[in-house]
Amino acid sequence: MPQSGMGSLQVDVLAIDIAKPVSNATVRIMPRGNRSHIIEELTTNSSGQTVSIDLPAPPLEFSREPSTEKPYSEYDVSVIYDGYDQVHIQGVQILPDTTSFQDVALNPLHGYENEWPETISIAEHTLWGDFPPKIPEAEVKPLPEHTGLVVLPEPVVPEFVVVHMGMPSNTAAQRHWVPFADYIKNVACNEIYATWPVATLHANIMAIISLTLNRVFTEWYRGQGYDFTITNTTQLDQKYVHGRNIFTEISNVVDQIFSTYITRPGIRQPLFAQYNDGRRTNYPGRLSQWGSMALGDRGFTALNILKYYYGQDIYLLQAKKVSGVPVSWPGEALKVGSSGPNVRKVQEQLNAISTNFPAIPKLPVDGIYGEGTAESVKAFQRIFHLPQDGIVGFAVWYRMSHIYVAVTRMAEL
Repeated sequence: MPQSGMGSLQVDVLAIDIAKPVSNATVRIMPRGNRSHIIEELTTNSSGQTVSIDLPAPPLEFSREPSTEKPYSEYDVSVIYDGYDQVHIQGVQILPDTTSFQDVALNPLHGYENEWPETISIAEHTLWGDFPPKIPEAEVKPLPEHTGLVVLPEPVVPEFVVVHMGMPSNTAAQRHWVPFADYIKNVACNEIYATWPVATLHANIMAIISLTLNRVFTEWYRGQGYDFTITNTTQLDQKYVHGRNIFTEISNVVDQIFSTYITRPGIRQPLFAQYNDGRRTNYPGRLSQWGSMALGDRGFTALNILKYYYGQDIYLLQAKKVSGVPVSWPGEALKVGSSGPNVRKVQEQLNAISTNFPAIPKLPVDGIYGEGTAESVKAFQRIFHLPQDGIVGFAVWYRMSHIYVAVTRMAEL
């Protein structure tokens, strides 16, 4: 495979039992399937992170139009830390001109050395691998009787998506409880390329969000007697690969729009926004992934791309309530010069998070957004792969809220 581009990778390591970053872990980067050839050996810092390293990748044009050449390179990552099981990740995908991060969760040893490391294998991207096409469904579903599992009558972004790793009838398939935004990021990294135009990323991610929220709102699988939200099968839903690396370009878009969905006049639910690759399958009324790439290159906005495929009557709404976070978005960005109870809330949350992530400086809780608060926000943004502007906007507010919930729950155990 020709290698004429470069992409970046950073590895983040967390200890599951204490929900804290792991410093001084050994991280080895190797070519796919060749553990004897170590390209880089890195050590994590106090935030559990390696430095970002550049790795060779194929030419950019391979991921900007359908190609007979694989558009990404693949690497293996091993993480070793005393007292914890070793983790080996196969097939970390690197695209040119992109940055990505690989989260690794370590489990403590249980009194013996694990001879075989935990292995996570990342499946091929859906635009490259051979995956079954989506079975057509109605874009508007009959609404269920209220069971108490979903907040009706309006769509709500859930705290978690329960992903069934197989066909619904496969009772042996694993289940994963995944935070909603993390689920959307994972699916998007499997379904589209991070090298695409920003408008194209927005359009495709809003389709992924809408499809997911339709499953949530209509209780589609629970109404059939199953106890999960969605499957990871492409013929029924969309691809989710547990443990894969996430591209920062996609992560940033999801953080900005994770509560935005597509709908039509006269319906109460998010549109079941089906999509296909536009090359092997291309059904009317569905978004074409490769076609949306071309429209983005032509200067179409995200909304115009969506209207091109789903019709001119669609519009966008934002879920009015997000479950599982302590305080809703106040509606305006907080920055140097801001003051009041929302600034106090940010300072309290940053102090709690800094207990687990000591690279975030502690703050006086005074409700005044000064330079010290801005520096702590920048440290938070750096650790959690957000643009480092020191401003608490929509994306930072909700990411901070979710991290705060996670660390305070662990502190209570």
